[in-house]
Amino acid sequence: MDVTTLKNKVCAEIDRNKDTILSWGNTLLHHPELGYKELKTSAFIRSKLDELNIPYIYPAAVTGIKGRISGNSADLNICIIGEMDGVICTDHPNADGLTGAAHACGHNAQVAAMLGAACGLLKSGVMPELWGSVTFLAAPAEEYMDIAYRRQLKENGTIKYFGGKQQLLYEGMFDDVDLAIMIHSHAETPETKLFLQGGSLGFVYKTMEFKGRESHGSEPYKGVNALNAAMLALMGIHANRETFRDEDKIRIHPIITNGGEIVNTIPANVTMETYVRAGNLEAMKDAALKVDRAVNGAAMSVGAKIKIKTTAGYLPLMQDNNLSAVFEGNAAAFVPQRDIYHGVDMTGSTDMGDLSHLIPCIQPTMGGFSGAAHSRDFGIANPDAAYILSAKILAMTVIDLLYDKAKSGTEIKNTFKPVMTKEEYIRYLDQQER
Repeated sequence: MDVTTLKNKVCAEIDRNKDTILSWGNTLLHHPELGYKELKTSAFIRSKLDELNIPYIYPAAVTGIKGRISGNSADLNICIIGEMDGVICTDHPNADGLTGAAHACGHNAQVAAMLGAACGLLKSGVMPELWGSVTFLAAPAEEYMDIAYRRQLKENGTIKYFGGKQQLLYEGMFDDVDLAIMIHSHAETPETKLFLQGGSLGFVYKTMEFKGRESHGSEPYKGVNALNAAMLALMGIHANRETFRDEDKIRIHPIITNGGEIVNTIPANVTMETYVRAGNLEAMKDAALKVDRAVNGAAMSVGAKIKIKTTAGYLPLMQDNNLSAVFEGNAAAFVPQRDIYHGVDMTGSTDMGDLSHLIPCIQPTMGGFSGAAHSRDFGIANPDAAYILSAKILAMTVIDLLYDKAKSGTEIKNTFKPVMTKEEYIRYLDQQER
């Protein structure tokens, strides 16, 4: 069968199951959960894999699932990823009333598109015409939040790393994966538009605990004001901003999470948290050292003590141009060229960046979403684009990669130059912990 016929068969099967795929996305929308707590989401995905007779590994990284289907005998394995977790957005109309979790970033659409692609590839009967395998990976905990809970999981040995794909990498769930693809929502873009080859920022996460000495508010000279140290630290960080180069895209945005206990006592214990974001590793390292220097100097200036804890965040996203070209060729069947954009960077960070340092990866972003990301206004404006079109492009891209003895996918794999090996990556993560 020629490649066009295979794609037509898959798209027709996705269309036949359109209402079902839309219902999957809608069900997930109304049952949001936070990272490493995606129990209902995970159970739902497993039930759909069971219905499709797709074997899977569970649990992977606490709540994750790794399903796989195979075609012919070639070794190439293409991974489609769908992220399961929501964000904390208590004012979102579909937020969980107890946890504040909401799908205000569109991860429910990712999962629906992943399952839709699985449905199309399997039910259409095209897999025997393809050379290789397709992995469907439901990934937990992409959103870097709820840190106190994740720290508990780490302390009791349930996880080693806070990020879901970091943990999946550590557990070996990507060891047999050659290429990875996923689609993310593009916020504030209700139109059917596609954004390719954009980067994202990497970051490290810092918690700073200032220790002073309490005293009565009317006798401040008897105490050491930890809040003053924190305020000086904020100013010290701010004074370094003129040293950051525009092209490095440094973003530092600290918050004080504990500013004292009562107004009539000089604060002895103050906590501040921040990300240190940058577009490349060297800039991130330099900015992190400047933050540490400012914080240490601020504490010293008022006689407070300081404890800085740094935790590995995510690496910058590096999208594979060759894999992007295959994806774009399939998207062009549905999206006019005038609505396909290149090099529009994401404003945030993603653990897909970590994976992109090891194997060829892409994370294009698709329109069909209204409102700002992580806000109460975020919503799905065009379900056909968010769920159905995304599923079709994912499945069609897989066909191109695995057709003709996986010639295209194998070339992309062999052309890719990893930034680091898995062992080097794990060592990098561990070096960040201090």
